[in-house]
Amino acid sequence: MKLSDVMSAAGLSGYAIVALVLFMLVFLAIVIRTFAPGSAARHARDARLPLDDDEPGPARRTGKGS
Repeated sequence: MKLSDVMSAAGLSGYAIVALVLFMLVFLAIVIRTFAPGSAARHARDARLPLDDDEPGPARRTGKGS
């Protein structure tokens, strides 16, 4: 008996279909959220995050005894 015979008789093809459907749903949700109207301002704000030093962040440790 071959391994391919055992796997095809196990009836696991449903899991592959469920995984494909879940992947497609998540992918579509990401695409819709990315290209939704009104998201340009959010993307522009998020793109500036690494460069913005004006807003206070978490306290930084500066001492030797920390």
